[in-house]
Formats: sequence, structure tokens, C-alpha cells
Amino acid sequence: MAIIIIDNTEIEVTKKDVKNINLSVHSPNGEVRVSAPKNMKDDDIRIFLLSKMSWIKGQREKFKNQEKIPEYEYISGESHCYFGERYLLNVVHQSSNKSRVEIINNKYIDLYVNEESGKEKRENIMKEWYRKELKSIIPSMIDKWEKIMDLRVKEWGVKQMKTRWGTCNPKAKRIWLNLELAKKPPHCLEYIIVHEMAHLIERGHGDKFKAIMDKYYPDWRNVRKELNGLVIDGM
Repeated sequence: MAIIIIDNTEIEVTKKDVKNINLSVHSPNGEVRVSAPKNMKDDDIRIFLLSKMSWIKGQREKFKNQEKIPEYEYISGESHCYFGERYLLNVVHQSSNKSRVEIINNKYIDLYVNEESGKEKRENIMKEWYRKELKSIIPSMIDKWEKIMDLRVKEWGVKQMKTRWGTCNPKAKRIWLNLELAKKPPHCLEYIIVHEMAHLIERGHGDKFKAIMDKYYPDWRNVRKELNGLVIDGM
């Protein structure tokens, strides 16, 4: 991997075993990435990027202008998302140290915590709840798509990621999914699972990869657009 800087814009360049050069700008911070054929000359990559700078800047400006969700304090009255729906947080103080989180009346997220718990403690409890909820539905989705795509995922996990919705290690047949997906609509999670599983067949994002996605998840472009328009809010 190498970094090319054009007009004060850092661009991550990776040479891979692909036929075509692929350019992408990623939410939420507008990271620019390029995958290029192994035999493509650096000067040719730079010329290509120069021709695309207007588009790159436009995409980065979109991310910059997206409404930013303020940092959570994890206090009553805040709005929190859970699988694409918004709920009001209700912090319930208790003497017990046995914290828990519950959905109430499809409207509230009740967070039961010790009276002395601070913001960091409340945040960690919420994170672990999101992790548990996300992990409860991932296995059935992976199982579904293993059958459809005739693939095998040997290992999967959930972790916090700032710039990616998911990652894949094709050699180990392992995929990682962003904890933030617990806040997004379930079909967005499913799209990312299919996307990462497609990398078990094709490492890059070239025409072969797009053909795989077209075959198994024809609406992937619309879901990708929807997902990238949803701000990662730094849970």
C-alpha cells in the first residue's frame, strides 16, 4: 500500500491482481482508496486520479456536510438507534450493580445502572448490549448466505471500526463486522455480510466482484448508497 497526495488529499493506493482501476470514497471522513492492477505504472495512476479530483472532492464534500450526531452523554431523553429505528433513552437508577438494557413499548430504551455510574460506564453497557443484539442475528444471516453462495465462513466477529463497515480475510475465511451495524436497518447488515462473503471469492472490487454482487444481491448499489448516507456516530 502507498499514499499519494494530490491537492492536499491523501489517497490510499493498493496494487492488486485486478483488471481495472477502482476508486472509492468512504464515509464518514471521506477516506479515498484506489485499487489498481499490479502492472499499472505509478504515473498512470496519478494521471487517473488527477482526472477524477473533481469527483473526489465532491464526494468528500458530501460527507463533510452530513449532519453530525453530537457525542452522546447517555442520559435520559437522548435519541438512540436500534436496527434502524429511533428510541428515547431512559436511564433508570438502581442500587444494584446488575445493569441491563431493555426495549420498552417499541419507543424507549431503558438503561438500568447503578446510581453512581458515570458516562463511560453507561456507554460501555450500551456497547455490550448492542454487541449482544448484533451477534444474536448474525449467525442466521451467515448461514442463509452460506447456503445461497455455496461458501463457508470459518470465523466471524464484531468490533468497532471507524472507517469500514466490514473486513474480510479470504485466506482465513474470517469476516469482521462493524459494531455500528447494530444501529442500522437489518438489510444493511445483510448487505455487508454478503459483501464480505463475496470477498471469499474475489479479493478486489473490480468487475468480477461487482458481477458476484449482482448475481447474489442485485439491489446492493442502492443499499450501499443508503448505508453510506447514514452517519457513523461514534458509539
